[in-house]
Amino acid sequence: MNQLANALGAKFVENKELLRIRTFDFNGVTFKVKVPLTAESDLMYERNRVIDDSLVLKFYGDMAREFIENTERYANDSEIIYKDDDIIVKGISLKETAKNKVLTQNRILDLFKLIVPEDASFDMNAITYQDIDDNFPFNIQLELLNKISEVIAPGYIQTKGK
Repeated sequence: MNQLANALGAKFVENKELLRIRTFDFNGVTFKVKVPLTAESDLMYERNRVIDDSLVLKFYGDMAREFIENTERYANDSEIIYKDDDIIVKGISLKETAKNKVLTQNRILDLFKLIVPEDASFDMNAITYQDIDDNFPFNIQLELLNKISEVIAPGYIQTKGK
């Protein structure tokens, strides 16, 4: 506890964590989200800077399989370029796409971990991206990602100009 917390009093100290909880409704479900402290946001940012290269390679392998197995069929297609370590399809790198998929999944996972569970004994740090993917289609994940982002940083999207 610091001087400011002491100055704000016992009620503040007692309810400090509750002040960080915000809610939003999504299709009839009310979600509670814990707004991260700056240090927690910084840790999320740092975690997302580290990319699991083995996962990128797995996703790349999945995306590239069709093109690798059917090289002859695509040999004359000018929109498919084979490089030593990548395949470019219509100007888009499959490796870069795989990397973006990992980054997106990491971001979704980090923001979903901010949701306050109904069962207070459940540790949201235990969830995996697979848990999220098993329960929400990707487009719903993106909508929830936007809702969580808006509730923890209101107006940020408008400020960024999107």
